[in-house]
Amino acid sequence: MQGNTTIAVIGGGVVGTAITRELSKYTLDIVLLEAAPDVCTGTSKANTALLHAGFNADPEKLKGRLNVRGNELYHERIQHELDVPIEWCGALVVATDESERPKLDALLDKGRENGIADLEIVEGNRLHDLESTLNDDAIAALWAPTAGIVNPFELTAAFANNAVENEASVELNAEVTDVTAVGDTFRVETVRGDIEADIVINAAGLYADEVSAMVGVEDFEITPRRGEYYLYDKKMEVDVEHTIFPVPSEVSKGIVVTPTDEGNVMIGPNAEEVDAPTNKATTRGGLDEVLAGAQKTVPELSKDDVIREFAGLRPAIKETGDFRIQIERDDPGFINVAGIQSPGLASAPAIAEYVVDLVADLRGELAEDPTFDPQYSGPPKVRHMSHAEHAALIEENPEYGQIICRCESVTEGEIRDAINEPVGARTINAIKRRVRPGAGRCQGGFCQPRVVEILAEELGVDETDIKLEDDGSEVLIGETKELLLAESGTEVRVDD
Repeated sequence: MQGNTTIAVIGGGVVGTAITRELSKYTLDIVLLEAAPDVCTGTSKANTALLHAGFNADPEKLKGRLNVRGNELYHERIQHELDVPIEWCGALVVATDESERPKLDALLDKGRENGIADLEIVEGNRLHDLESTLNDDAIAALWAPTAGIVNPFELTAAFANNAVENEASVELNAEVTDVTAVGDTFRVETVRGDIEADIVINAAGLYADEVSAMVGVEDFEITPRRGEYYLYDKKMEVDVEHTIFPVPSEVSKGIVVTPTDEGNVMIGPNAEEVDAPTNKATTRGGLDEVLAGAQKTVPELSKDDVIREFAGLRPAIKETGDFRIQIERDDPGFINVAGIQSPGLASAPAIAEYVVDLVADLRGELAEDPTFDPQYSGPPKVRHMSHAEHAALIEENPEYGQIICRCESVTEGEIRDAINEPVGARTINAIKRRVRPGAGRCQGGFCQPRVVEILAEELGVDETDIKLEDDGSEVLIGETKELLLAESGTEVRVDD
């Protein structure tokens, strides 16, 4: 991989892909560089998936202003342009003691100052009618109906795919090893070759300080902040309809209880600073803290029906507690987009707008591309179709009638579609993120062998080359299936 480009974006999370898509509206050459074999493998894949309303946003901070604007953009544009599950389920900030009422009133006042629509304090029967799972001690709550939940995997992939459809380039497995100013451009060195770029946008998440240091900007540090979660089976009897927050403390929003876009319940996160951007281990103490915190608002929750425990890392800048989005070098232009922790997912479209303005500051007025198409439709989702719609799809292509994942009703056709998207899935986890085989109750116990088989067929490689995610995560080793079958003289399939 070698060449010249106008703009190199480093980092394929939700922010990097949103920036790339927004820039693709203009007549610019753009390449996004992602170190991993897929987009959405870092902070963007392990978070609470909330589109915060912005009632708690500090207008004195950049992240506060961008949270409010981002929520507006999801309502006004993103949900209509991208085929991504977004549910406006609303959020409740729940008080369980009279001493917490002043904090609810303060949040209401701040939210109204921020221009958040339809905020109100609810209590009594109305509160418990809104959310019947709440603790009996719940006395009042701030109700924010403009808050939502989104599928961050599908959102990030949709940003990336739509950018590529609009002539941007996404390069995976392209870890950046150095960035050097050379005259009026940058040389961006990667493990796959070098790129010359007029402007570099650093959206490298947990590694943003390391990338920034490559060009001599070393006045901030990313502190990885780990958050642990429980994910529950869809068949759990506790039915949570809205995102539920406790009244926040000075240092934390507290443990959140929320539905997901697919009907699971998820609880978390706690917050613990860790020493490395790879430390995603779950801990007994951390998970106990998460459950205890969730039970303060929804006491029926337990460890029963948990199908997955996981941890994510937020790339915090402790010194400011804010996003750092700014031009660091005017000539040539290096733009940092760093410290994007919560509410980064909610802010992503607004961050992209903001970065486009910075690019315009460097290059002058940007020329719009008249061929830009904001619409993107992902693979069909059989699990969301009526029987008649599914039957029509099978008539068109019988592969949509072959169920590969029983837990999530995912078909062979959907998996093949995910592999053949503009930024196609190349690993088992990439398939899982896009169309959900392995995301259900059995966590891939039934469907994973067929996913491996389909990936190998579509990519034209041996099944032993298929990885769960990164190098070294191959799920099959040794001789190929074909050799084993030839030696045994049997027609037994691997998944029999």
